[in-house]
Amino acid sequence: MDSPERHSRPRGKTLHALIDHYGAPDAILGASASDLRRVRGIGPTLSAAITAVNLPEVERALARWQDRGVCVITLDDPAYPPALRMLDDAPPTLFAKGQWPCMTDRAVAIVGTRTASPRALALAQRVAGDLAEQSVTVVSGLALGIDSAAHIGALATTCGMTVAVLGSGLFDIYPPEHAGLAAAIERRGALVCEIRPDARVNTPALVARNRIISGLSQCVLVVQTDADGGALHAARAALGAGAARVLCGRSARQHQRRPGNQCAA
Repeated sequence: MDSPERHSRPRGKTLHALIDHYGAPDAILGASASDLRRVRGIGPTLSAAITAVNLPEVERALARWQDRGVCVITLDDPAYPPALRMLDDAPPTLFAKGQWPCMTDRAVAIVGTRTASPRALALAQRVAGDLAEQSVTVVSGLALGIDSAAHIGALATTCGMTVAVLGSGLFDIYPPEHAGLAAAIERRGALVCEIRPDARVNTPALVARNRIISGLSQCVLVVQTDADGGALHAARAALGAGAARVLCGRSARQHQRRPGNQCAA
């Protein structure tokens, strides 16, 4: 019986299983659906998606994107972040624009609600600036509120680096009012996504990026969050991956007694 499938394309361990079985991407793409289903973790959905790949069309698309400054980072690329590669559901491909690879040895994610208080915004910006001045890469999601404050704080320093993980393609910045901020991040860091650069923003991608944000970081700092906001998804992903969580602001009181949490501010 085929294993249950959570995704319509191979990730992490499933992709490694395919490479171990076939040895090369060309062999994977040349396999039949029935043969693919002999690999652990590959069921009808994934086998159909793999056999439907039009390789010449993919190569043309990659060439177009690279002409527009997109860096394509595959799972076996030396530029692929090592910690992210260890995730069970690691993205098989990352697309980046800007100064990639730009991650320093230390990286901290700063995330939180889109409807942050002025005090929380100021805190996020100040902490991001302090970290950036210590050569720590600031990672966030380019969203309204805490995310943008973190990026701005890092960029306000002389040479701070920041990475924005998008829930949209690189050519469709979301939210659109952050197009200018995204351009600034390209000059002093990178924009990263796992979906096609020409893809539109979508809810699954917005949720899925949280594991990338945490996977790029040694620590996740949650600054003011809703009861079940995306920031907590990133924190849960960090806890599952073995990273520390640092909670501050109003979220600290309700979470500080939970195992693995640290309270700041």
